[in-house]
Amino acid sequence: MVTTPDFFSLAGKTALVTGGGRGLGYAMALHLAQCGAEVWIAGRTAATLERACADTAKTGLSLHAAIMDVGSPDAIRSAFMDIARTSPQLDILVNNAGDESLRASDEVDESLWNRLLDTNLKGPFFVAQHAARLMTAGGSIINLASLTSAAGVAKAVPYSASKSGILGMTRSLAVEWAPRGIRVNALAPGYFHTDMTAPFFADTDWQARMLAQIPLGRFGLPDDLIGPLQFLCSPASAYITGQVLYVDGGTLAAL
Repeated sequence: MVTTPDFFSLAGKTALVTGGGRGLGYAMALHLAQCGAEVWIAGRTAATLERACADTAKTGLSLHAAIMDVGSPDAIRSAFMDIARTSPQLDILVNNAGDESLRASDEVDESLWNRLLDTNLKGPFFVAQHAARLMTAGGSIINLASLTSAAGVAKAVPYSASKSGILGMTRSLAVEWAPRGIRVNALAPGYFHTDMTAPFFADTDWQARMLAQIPLGRFGLPDDLIGPLQFLCSPASAYITGQVLYVDGGTLAAL
């Protein structure tokens, strides 16, 4: 009998999800665990990570937690020292942690610019750098990009700059690390309701305008992201690197 390999299996893999204690990060971390991976979640707040681990334990699964402020290279280095003591081999990194703030460009100050670029671009680079050192048997890195990686959004210049930078970083790392068996791709969510985007969704006029731009006629749900994530993490995408996958209900196609 000819058997079909499970191209989407993550059994025996070890994964790290930054910003994995809540929102889309937690949804992705939980799904990776459900697919058989050993999963670490990283975040700045111990209470948030502890709550995520407790919620996961109720499902019969488990997560490991590591305190990590991705805006601080020193904090990243310290967190990876802790992770490596338990998990010396890493197979999957989901570079999810991020920050967003809308402000008119003539009111953007250096503090805001540095905070968003440190969290959304510099941090993910150094997280990827440390993760790659643990990917001695190859691996898959998925960076979280955004619709603003490809389309301009008013009052979001620092955020857009950081997420556009994610695409350049993804492509360059994909080329450089391919000989080491490390694939690097990006997921770019469209409009998803999370803690970070809650202020936008509180505006009903904004919701109406955004829905009018989405061909599928609805906002994204966590389940819409975890399928593409599993694909990029798994052997099903073994010949894909340096790419960005927009999960946006057709928004970019309609522009």
